[in-house]
Amino acid sequence: MRIAAPAAYMPRWPQCALPAELVPATARLRSHLLNLIQPDGTLHSPCHSRVLESALLLNLLDRTRLEPAARSRLAAYLSQHCDSPEPLDRLLARAALRHKPDPDGLLDVERFLARAPDFTGPRKRALLHAVLTLLDAAPAEEIPAPEAFHLHGLHTWARVQVTAVKTVLAHAHGHRLIDEGDLELLRSTQRPGTVWEANLLIHLSVLHALVPVPGQYPLVVEGVKTALSHQRPDGGMPFIHDEDTWVTATAGVALHAAGAGAPVVNLIARRLVALQHPAGGWSFADGVQLPDADCTSVAVEVLHLAGPDVYRAPLRRALGALHALRGKDGGFPTYLAGAPSEACMTAAAANALSTQGPTHRHEVEAALAYLASQQRPDGSFPPDWSSSRLHTVFRAVLAASRQPGSSADSPARRIITRGVALVADCQNADGGWGQQDGDPSDALSTSYALTALSTQDTRGPAARGVAYLLSQQRPDGSISSLADSIGPRPFGFAVPALADVFTLLALGHLTRRLGPTPCRTTPMDGEHKGEPDTASSPAVAGLPIRP
Repeated sequence: MRIAAPAAYMPRWPQCALPAELVPATARLRSHLLNLIQPDGTLHSPCHSRVLESALLLNLLDRTRLEPAARSRLAAYLSQHCDSPEPLDRLLARAALRHKPDPDGLLDVERFLARAPDFTGPRKRALLHAVLTLLDAAPAEEIPAPEAFHLHGLHTWARVQVTAVKTVLAHAHGHRLIDEGDLELLRSTQRPGTVWEANLLIHLSVLHALVPVPGQYPLVVEGVKTALSHQRPDGGMPFIHDEDTWVTATAGVALHAAGAGAPVVNLIARRLVALQHPAGGWSFADGVQLPDADCTSVAVEVLHLAGPDVYRAPLRRALGALHALRGKDGGFPTYLAGAPSEACMTAAAANALSTQGPTHRHEVEAALAYLASQQRPDGSFPPDWSSSRLHTVFRAVLAASRQPGSSADSPARRIITRGVALVADCQNADGGWGQQDGDPSDALSTSYALTALSTQDTRGPAARGVAYLLSQQRPDGSISSLADSIGPRPFGFAVPALADVFTLLALGHLTRRLGPTPCRTTPMDGEHKGEPDTASSPAVAGLPIRP
């Protein structure tokens, strides 16, 4: 996601090519993010409440008759979502509060599950069925497919979640599908005061699975206390505590792009080194044991920007961790070697590997070939960890743009041509972009689109997009946006700082296109009119950019 040195064929844009407010707005946003960086280099941004976990905990408190005060706060939170425009939230909130279902807003299960990758479909269908079963809202005829409970090839989170879902459904339907090994796996996640892998959804699913098991009540009581230590001020429950490692790494790239200076990038790099796993990877938050390709890839970019010589040893370990994940098809999965490759993770890894110049050229070329094979005719890619289709697009375009001298029929050029065409075709009348075709504009999707456009000579669309993006800035410099994070797929969640981070990243990519050329007005009626624009150069223009 980092800024690379501008290619020789890309002309610098005159200073007036983008709105004049761009420079002060970027400075305000940069200052806002800098103020969020803690002394240890972490950008802390807690995950917001979500209806799914809130409904599960309310139901758990009803089953156990524990914590009536906390239950009241949960009920108040859920009551605010009974008329949510999001069908799933509306369904879960109403079911948890025992309200009548909304006959005009039933959840389209097939459309909802289509937001997740195909290989996760049976598992997510079973998870949704288990949640609705606990809330007495499941269709009576719905029976999850047997493959939804297969554990082979699953990473640790999925193994626990699948086992919890299987146990919940076994108890609900009187099946004998669980054994002592299943129960031991579930019990192993419970430690007083600690949410296993920072995941409240799994924590609550496990507690629901253990409630009917004889002798497990004390464990459930402690688990409820642990969960409630994360109840948010609005009364709801989050999906995860936070994803501070991922947010911090991405902020490091964005701050560098916006010219924040070496000290803060070095501070973030040192924090990331302290969080690196012995095997070389990174997880989304401190204390989480399962590393992933995305966090590892972005951390590699930060360490490269901070100094490849200074961080040679952690970079070597990180690149080794990425290499160990690489699939035979040239792509990269999210978590586990041998799992299906994914376009977004492959784009992330390609951007990270490209920091090494020709050293990993063959791996990058294979990754781009995989990406090109996954790109749809309209320029989009299969679902990833964002509800915006432009998330993978911008990361793939950046990765492909780092391939100099690509021929017209190369995978890199095909990725760029299709991706940029999609972005150009789906710009809204207000200048912004939405998550999917026809959706209203939001700042995150617009940031993704603008970052992709920054690789091309697209001054007009970029200027309109910047104008929209700056209209979403608050007085304190932060950015208002519809959330787009997904976890587990396809369930959405919100981490507020991500809108700030990706907006700053986009603005940094755009300002690097601006050169010292003054602006002149367009000649009119055969006259040569126009004086040099007196606007000052952007603060980041002319900064030395490490490729």
